[in-house]
Amino acid sequence: MAYRIRPDADFTEEFRNVATEQLDRAVTVLEERPDGAHEAIHAFRKNLKRLRSLYRLVAREVPDFRDHENTRLRDAALSLSAIRDATALIGTAQYLQQTARGKEKKEALGRIVTILEGRRDWMAEAESGLEQRLMETTGVLKEAITALDTVSFDTRHRKNARMLGKSWRRTARKAKAALAACHGEASADDFHNLRKRTYDYRLYHGLLRDVWPGAMEAKRDTAKELVEDLGHIHDLAVLSELVEAEPQLFTRNDDLTHLLDAIIFRQQEDRRQALVKAEAVFADDPDEEAERIELLWLASGN
Repeated sequence: MAYRIRPDADFTEEFRNVATEQLDRAVTVLEERPDGAHEAIHAFRKNLKRLRSLYRLVAREVPDFRDHENTRLRDAALSLSAIRDATALIGTAQYLQQTARGKEKKEALGRIVTILEGRRDWMAEAESGLEQRLMETTGVLKEAITALDTVSFDTRHRKNARMLGKSWRRTARKAKAALAACHGEASADDFHNLRKRTYDYRLYHGLLRDVWPGAMEAKRDTAKELVEDLGHIHDLAVLSELVEAEPQLFTRNDDLTHLLDAIIFRQQEDRRQALVKAEAVFADDPDEEAERIELLWLASGN
């Protein structure tokens, strides 16, 4: 079962199947950890992001279920976030190193990568109870699977088409508003909010792609690129915050200067490029998009 809801099938069954698959994958990767704990936590968090987007899609139809399960999944992700966040910072420094301007800057950023790797390893060694938390988290996920038995949707195809249209409209409008906030003197939080809204928008194109496969998949791929660009912007902001919070990590002033210069330059370039892509991704009118989705869902279900 792929991450998709087929318009010609029972909506409740499709919803439960998609959610169960993501939860099963999260449980399996946390229990088996084929590539180690760090990568397992990373994969688990991706599964939970997909789930939370899925639950937002139907939030107005099943508000109690969505609120309860969203809290459950959010808390589960937070319980395993520290080591994964430390690992993500390494990837951010590597990104800066790969895009560095000049040999001296690249070498300096290479030393920053080493520092962050040491920090991640130290945190992993110092963190107690990780194994216990992994076991507890799999238990929480299994409870979330059981909770899916309590959710159901109207069997009328037209009613579900209307629900999806309304949800699509809300998502697109929020994305448009988030994009507008990113112009001018925008904050890191503004760009992070645009990333979250784009993430939902991208996943919805995947979930409902059967109604118009070619167009939906093309738009999904474009939105995916934007999500990745906005992810770099967010990660750069987090790395900048680390420099302020833990300056003792960076013992060579020249390396720190190179790091801060690289962060500022990359933030400016990445923000500029992301805004160009975002204007293209969200060029359509939300009301027209929503109406099209509703009509396509109705037509595809016949």
